Amino acid sequence: MRYAIKGLGLSAALAAALLAGAATTATAAPAESGRGTAGVAERTEGAEGLYAPSALVLTVGKGEDPATATVERAVVLRCSPAPGGDHPAPERACAELRAVDGEFASLVETDGDRFCPMVWDPVTVTADGVWDGRRVSYSHTFANSCVMADATDRVFAF
Repeated sequence: MRYAIKGLGLSAALAAALLAGAATTATAAPAESGRGTAGVAERTEGAEGLYAPSALVLTVGKGEDPATATVERAVVLRCSPAPGGDHPAPERACAELRAVDGEFASLVETDGDRFCPMVWDPVTVTADGVWDGRRVSYSHTFANSCVMADATDRVFAF
């Protein structure tokens, strides 16, 4: 019994020492940067400074209703602090979105020059996530995949 109490005391002392060490480590990093603790989690690794997050989940699905369309493809597109994710062309897709300030409706061109068959086989695209720190949710239904390819550029080309 006596050894159990000593063991308990030793483990409590060790846990307290580890917690104190972690607290010291956590507060030391912001002090070295000279910026204090405000905005530490939002700081980028380079000299860009603070940034608003931009990360989106993009989908392409069969069907005319975004809630019931069968998702055929989906990717993640990150634009801040740097283009990335599993989108095949994140730099170009992010540049397109920046050019329209994240307004997905502005990306859809209704008067394309491609000849597409007049077949109703609806394809719905969606974008959900955060753009420049604001929540976005977008969907658009095209008559078929040809019309979708004609009306959109890089953002939904995956």
